[in-house]
This record gives sequence, structure tokens and C-alpha cells, in this order.
Amino acid sequence: MATPFSQQVLKPTNAAKRLGVYLPATPPEFQEKGVTRAELEELEKNPPEWLATLRREGPHPRPVVAGRLGVSIAGLARGGITDPLTTEQIDELRADPPAWLTREREIAAKVRAEDELAAKTDRPTRRVAPRD
Repeated sequence: MATPFSQQVLKPTNAAKRLGVYLPATPPEFQEKGVTRAELEELEKNPPEWLATLRREGPHPRPVVAGRLGVSIAGLARGGITDPLTTEQIDELRADPPAWLTREREIAAKVRAEDELAAKTDRPTRRVAPRD
């Protein structure tokens, strides 16, 4: 018999991704045990103080950093950002954007424009060429 959906257990890494937080910054009890889907839903609806603080102040995982800066995760890597950043560090980059960030934002804007055009014209979006 299958486990009911709400009782299925997510690994801490997957739960952290779903919550948009950096796993090593979570409390040890979160990192050490799985989280049921029902518990995850409760954390989303009524975040405890540690979760609210992490979401507000960071450190933030790369997908969150990329989103807040308006670039791709690959753009972060090209810019030399490989570690999680705090909200303060993200705000500093926004306030005085380095050349790489300006360039990556332009690239991201072009990609979004191409994707929107492709969606309007019912053409497939561009794809990365396969590697040899």
C-alpha cells in the first residue's frame, strides 16, 4: 500500500530547495531528518522564526541570489559568485552593480525577449547546441 501523499518524506536538501533556503544555514534538526509534505506545507504557511530570518537575511542559495539580481545561475558563475550571499551583499551589488552584473542582466533581458517573441509567434524557444 502506498504512503499517503501528506506523509511522504522529503530529504532535507529537497525541503530546503522547496522553501528557498540554504540548507547549511538551517537548524541541525532540519538538516538531520526528513520533512513530510504536511510539515513542509505547515512551514510554508506558518514559518518559524529561523525560516523567516533566513528568507529575509540569508544566506541565500544561488537560485534565489540569481533571481534577486535578475541574472541566470550561469551568469552568477561567470561573474565569480559561487557562494551563497546574504541580503545585505545582494543589496550592495544592486546599489553599485559591477560590470559583470550589468552585462549578465543585459544577456538575461535578451533571452527573456527572445523567449517572449518565440511564445508569441508559436516558434520553439532557442536550444543550446548539443555537445560533441
